[in-house]
Amino acid sequence: MQAAQVRPFKVLGIQQIAIGATRKDRLRRLWVDMLGLEVTGNFVSERENVDEDICTIGSGPFKVEVDLMEPVDIGKKPAVHTTPLNHVGLWIDDLPAAVQWLTAQGVRFAPGGIRQGAAGFDICFLHPKSNEEFPIAGEGVLIELVQAPREVVQAFTAQTQR
Repeated sequence: MQAAQVRPFKVLGIQQIAIGATRKDRLRRLWVDMLGLEVTGNFVSERENVDEDICTIGSGPFKVEVDLMEPVDIGKKPAVHTTPLNHVGLWIDDLPAAVQWLTAQGVRFAPGGIRQGAAGFDICFLHPKSNEEFPIAGEGVLIELVQAPREVVQAFTAQTQR
Protein backbone atom coordinates (compact mmCIF):
# COMPACT_ATOMS: atom_id res chain seq x y z
CA MET A 1 0.00 0.00 0.00
CA GLN A 2 1.31 3.43 -0.93
CA ALA A 3 1.64 6.18 1.60
CA ALA A 4 -1.34 8.51 1.70
CA GLN A 5 -1.10 11.30 -0.86
CA VAL A 6 -3.25 14.13 -2.09
CA ARG A 7 -6.67 12.69 -2.90
CA PRO A 8 -7.36 13.28 -6.65
CA PHE A 9 -11.16 13.29 -6.26
CA LYS A 10 -13.95 14.61 -4.01
CA VAL A 11 -16.96 12.96 -2.44
CA LEU A 12 -19.64 15.55 -3.21
CA GLY A 13 -22.64 14.19 -1.32
CA ILE A 14 -25.18 11.39 -0.99
CA GLN A 15 -26.42 10.10 -4.33
CA GLN A 16 -28.64 7.31 -2.98
CA ILE A 17 -29.58 4.93 -0.25
CA ALA A 18 -30.81 1.45 -1.13
CA ILE A 19 -33.17 -0.45 1.11
CA GLY A 20 -33.90 -4.14 0.67
CA ALA A 21 -36.74 -6.39 1.78
CA THR A 22 -38.30 -9.69 0.75
CA ARG A 23 -41.20 -7.67 -0.73
CA LYS A 24 -40.87 -4.09 -1.87
CA ASP A 25 -44.63 -3.44 -1.60
CA ARG A 26 -44.18 -2.98 2.16
CA LEU A 27 -41.31 -0.57 1.52
CA ARG A 28 -43.46 1.37 -0.98
CA ARG A 29 -46.23 1.69 1.58
CA LEU A 30 -43.87 3.57 3.92
CA TRP A 31 -41.60 5.48 1.54
CA VAL A 32 -44.14 6.34 -1.19
CA ASP A 33 -47.59 6.22 0.42
CA MET A 34 -46.68 7.55 3.87
CA LEU A 35 -43.57 9.72 3.29
CA GLY A 36 -44.51 10.94 -0.19
CA LEU A 37 -41.45 10.00 -2.24
CA GLU A 38 -41.98 9.94 -5.99
CA VAL A 39 -41.36 6.71 -7.94
CA THR A 40 -39.31 7.80 -10.94
CA GLY A 41 -38.29 4.44 -12.39
CA ASN A 42 -37.88 0.70 -12.05
CA PHE A 43 -34.83 -1.47 -12.66
CA VAL A 44 -34.83 -5.27 -12.91
CA SER A 45 -31.66 -7.35 -13.29
CA GLU A 46 -31.55 -11.14 -13.10
CA ARG A 47 -27.74 -10.99 -12.95
CA GLU A 48 -27.84 -8.66 -9.93
CA ASN A 49 -30.93 -10.47 -8.55
CA VAL A 50 -32.81 -7.23 -8.00
CA ASP A 51 -36.17 -5.68 -8.77
CA GLU A 52 -36.00 -2.10 -7.55
CA ASP A 53 -38.24 0.92 -7.58
CA ILE A 54 -36.23 4.12 -7.90
CA CYS A 55 -37.73 6.89 -5.77
CA THR A 56 -36.51 10.44 -5.17
CA ILE A 57 -36.25 13.08 -2.46
CA GLY A 58 -35.42 16.67 -3.35
CA SER A 59 -34.79 18.09 -6.80
CA GLY A 60 -32.15 19.14 -9.28
CA PRO A 61 -28.55 18.33 -8.51
CA PHE A 62 -29.40 17.77 -4.84
CA LYS A 63 -31.95 15.04 -5.58
CA VAL A 64 -31.27 11.82 -3.66
CA GLU A 65 -32.46 8.41 -4.80
CA VAL A 66 -34.07 5.98 -2.40
CA ASP A 67 -34.03 2.56 -4.08
CA LEU A 68 -36.59 0.08 -2.76
CA MET A 69 -35.31 -3.40 -3.59
CA GLU A 70 -36.48 -6.98 -3.50
CA PRO A 71 -34.75 -10.06 -4.90
CA VAL A 72 -35.88 -11.45 -8.26
CA ASP A 73 -35.27 -14.92 -6.78
CA ILE A 74 -35.20 -15.07 -2.99
CA GLY A 75 -32.99 -18.18 -3.08
CA LYS A 76 -30.21 -16.63 -5.19
CA LYS A 77 -27.34 -14.24 -4.53
CA PRO A 78 -26.75 -11.39 -4.26
CA ALA A 79 -29.36 -11.33 -1.53
CA VAL A 80 -30.46 -7.70 -1.71
CA HIS A 81 -32.93 -8.21 1.13
CA THR A 82 -30.65 -9.67 3.81
CA THR A 83 -29.27 -6.29 4.84
CA PRO A 84 -32.20 -3.88 5.08
CA LEU A 85 -29.93 -0.88 4.47
CA ASN A 86 -28.37 -2.48 1.41
CA HIS A 87 -25.94 0.25 0.39
CA VAL A 88 -25.17 3.95 0.36
CA GLY A 89 -24.25 5.73 -2.88
CA LEU A 90 -21.87 8.69 -2.93
CA TRP A 91 -21.48 11.23 -5.72
CA ILE A 92 -17.83 11.30 -6.88
CA ASP A 93 -16.43 14.06 -9.09
CA ASP A 94 -13.85 11.80 -10.86
CA LEU A 95 -14.70 8.11 -10.53
CA PRO A 96 -11.74 6.64 -12.49
CA ALA A 97 -9.27 8.72 -10.44
CA ALA A 98 -11.04 7.67 -7.23
CA VAL A 99 -10.87 3.96 -8.10
CA GLN A 100 -7.21 4.17 -9.09
CA TRP A 101 -6.20 6.10 -5.97
CA LEU A 102 -8.30 4.09 -3.52
CA THR A 103 -7.01 0.79 -4.93
CA ALA A 104 -3.44 2.02 -4.49
CA GLN A 105 -4.28 2.87 -0.85
CA GLY A 106 -5.47 -0.71 -0.18
CA VAL A 107 -9.22 -0.27 -0.56
CA ARG A 108 -11.06 -3.43 -1.64
CA PHE A 109 -13.61 -3.14 -4.43
CA ALA A 110 -16.41 -5.60 -5.20
CA PRO A 111 -16.13 -7.50 -8.50
CA GLY A 112 -17.49 -5.84 -11.62
CA GLY A 113 -15.35 -2.73 -11.94
CA ILE A 114 -16.74 0.55 -13.24
CA ARG A 115 -19.98 -0.03 -15.13
CA GLN A 116 -23.29 1.66 -15.88
CA GLY A 117 -25.72 1.53 -12.97
CA ALA A 118 -29.51 1.40 -12.81
CA ALA A 119 -29.88 5.19 -13.04
CA GLY A 120 -27.53 5.43 -16.03
CA PHE A 121 -24.46 6.76 -14.19
CA ASP A 122 -21.08 5.01 -14.08
CA ILE A 123 -20.70 3.20 -10.76
CA CYS A 124 -18.60 0.74 -8.80
CA PHE A 125 -18.80 -0.70 -5.30
CA LEU A 126 -16.44 -0.77 -2.33
CA HIS A 127 -16.55 -4.25 -0.84
CA PRO A 128 -18.14 -4.51 2.61
CA LYS A 129 -15.32 -6.76 3.89
CA SER A 130 -11.57 -6.29 3.78
CA ASN A 131 -9.04 -9.07 3.17
CA GLU A 132 -5.30 -9.52 3.51
CA GLU A 133 -4.54 -8.02 0.09
CA PHE A 134 -6.93 -5.08 0.54
CA PRO A 135 -7.16 -4.18 4.26
CA ILE A 136 -9.58 -1.25 3.84
CA ALA A 137 -13.27 -1.86 3.09
CA GLY A 138 -16.78 -0.80 4.11
CA GLU A 139 -16.71 -2.54 7.52
CA GLY A 140 -19.95 -4.34 6.77
CA VAL A 141 -21.49 -1.62 4.57
CA LEU A 142 -21.61 -1.86 0.78
CA ILE A 143 -20.67 1.57 -0.61
CA GLU A 144 -21.47 2.61 -4.16
CA LEU A 145 -19.33 5.26 -5.82
CA VAL A 146 -21.27 7.12 -8.51
CA GLN A 147 -19.78 9.37 -11.19
CA ALA A 148 -21.50 12.72 -10.74
CA PRO A 149 -22.66 14.40 -13.96
CA ARG A 150 -21.24 17.85 -14.73
CA GLU A 151 -24.26 19.74 -13.38
CA VAL A 152 -24.03 17.96 -10.01
CA VAL A 153 -20.30 18.68 -9.75
CA GLN A 154 -20.95 22.35 -10.57
CA ALA A 155 -23.81 22.65 -8.05
CA PHE A 156 -21.82 21.10 -5.21
CA THR A 157 -18.78 23.22 -6.10
CA ALA A 158 -20.93 26.37 -6.01
CA GLN A 159 -22.30 25.37 -2.57
CA THR A 160 -18.81 24.97 -1.09
CA GLN A 161 -17.67 28.35 -2.45
CA ARG A 162 -20.36 30.31 -0.59
